[in-house]
Amino acid sequence: MIPVREELKKKARAEGLWNMFLPPSSYEDDEFRGAGLSNLEYAALAEVMGRIGWASEVFNCSAPDTGNVEVPLRYGTKEQKRLWLRPLMAGEIRSAFLMTEPAVASSDATNIETRIERGGDHYLINGRKWWSSGVGDPRCKIAILMGKTDPKAARHQQHSQILVPLDTRGITIERMLSVFGYDDAPHGHAQVLLENVRVPVSNLLLGEGRGFEIAQGRLRPGRIHHCMRTMRLANGPDEVHCRAIARLEIRKHASSSN
Repeated sequence: MIPVREELKKKARAEGLWNMFLPPSSYEDDEFRGAGLSNLEYAALAEVMGRIGWASEVFNCSAPDTGNVEVPLRYGTKEQKRLWLRPLMAGEIRSAFLMTEPAVASSDATNIETRIERGGDHYLINGRKWWSSGVGDPRCKIAILMGKTDPKAARHQQHSQILVPLDTRGITIERMLSVFGYDDAPHGHAQVLLENVRVPVSNLLLGEGRGFEIAQGRLRPGRIHHCMRTMRLANGPDEVHCRAIARLEIRKHASSSN
């Protein structure tokens, strides 16, 4: 953790600038509630936060936590919310989303092969994931994993999503991945092996075969948030260029005046 960032978080939370990505909805209650902004109102703030790569975290508005907060808020049980949603909304822990796999073309998520098999009061998970953003952060304690529970079901009803604590036996972080030579530490993007990972049946989200239903709900706001942050980041070089030209013009004007 970076001390100055943690101090800024305290100030942001004290001012009510916290969990601003959560729009008012019927899923909220007195225990779990966001800042009350609409998606349109938050979009402008996401664009401003996009100026600095880590700014969103100061306001507890950074990915993948934003999407991972909306999933249990919308689809989780009261127990799941109290175990994982509460510390996520408080900024006490970080999270990851385990979906993409190296062995299949995951741009079509129906190809996902990781198995989630029922065995009494637990599920056994076996598979390999990669580009699992956030796994490298030591504060990352929980992952939402998408895998196949019923290979014989209709194509978009074969998969489910389940909460997997990252300290569960059988989880191995095989390697951290880089993007254009950058490792994005400590956040990181990992390749993760899951071998007979055993989690309680109560960790399943919404129900077997409803993974795509959850995925669509999670993507809806997430794409907008990413786009707005990226727009501001992309405008950064243009702003720097314009300021440099302005400084040159000022100097020219000053020189001609003298």
